[in-house]
Amino acid sequence: MSLVDFVKGLPRKALRRYRKLPLYGKLVIWLWVVFEICLVIALIIISPSRVAQFMYDNAEKLARYPFGWLLVAILVVAVSFPPMHGHTTITTLCGFAWGLRGFFIAAPASLVGAVIVFCTLRYSFKERLRAFSKSNEKWQALETVIAAKGLPLIILIRMSPLPPWVYSNILFASIGSVSVWQFMTATFFVFPKIFLHVFIGSRIAALSDGETRGNMDTSTKILNGALIGGGMVIAFVASWFVYTSIQNHIRRLSGVPAETDELAAEALEEDAPLLAADSDV
Repeated sequence: MSLVDFVKGLPRKALRRYRKLPLYGKLVIWLWVVFEICLVIALIIISPSRVAQFMYDNAEKLARYPFGWLLVAILVVAVSFPPMHGHTTITTLCGFAWGLRGFFIAAPASLVGAVIVFCTLRYSFKERLRAFSKSNEKWQALETVIAAKGLPLIILIRMSPLPPWVYSNILFASIGSVSVWQFMTATFFVFPKIFLHVFIGSRIAALSDGETRGNMDTSTKILNGALIGGGMVIAFVASWFVYTSIQNHIRRLSGVPAETDELAAEALEEDAPLLAADSDV
């Protein structure tokens, strides 16, 4: 899959996932869209520089607050549960408020949140998962492939941008052959991406404070802007590379029938059974 095909396919995948969400999930999405629209309007009216300064000042207050780190950590855990969104935003906020030290808030909180979601869903929906697996050929193929290849494949799938963070938590909770320790180990491999979010947040903060920005020379401002843009490009290209590699890897696994490989690759592009609003199980 080329980078262009990957970009073109994102809206289609997002629409498919949206259609399969339950009513409350769709409501959350629309509330989020309305919020983002209001945010953009407010940004235009107030002016970007004043908004950036306001955010910087409040981020500084949050960083000085004795339990500010705990509040943000709780938010990271909360957005790990479906149908919540915003993991990338909050991990970027860690960098905005605490600089690179924010990684030591974002990474452990992400791990804790993911494990809590995994265990909660895994042990609350055992019967539903078992029934779904027996009735879905693609899901049986995915479980077969993961059981055969084990931790290396689990790590690759965990590093993939699709499914996104919260849906990835649900995906692995839905696969009976994935143990808690394997899921935790695979989640450690997401830490470099979390660090990149924190780094981008720290660079945005450097450009948000009027006083700091005023003391920068032009070359430093350009460098910070380039680091932010470069970080975003690296994150996107790496996401495309990992996702494409996983699809190609699954479709060419040795020791597994080609039909099973293909069904497993297709299953990764579909919703986990715990997301199915119209499931009969």
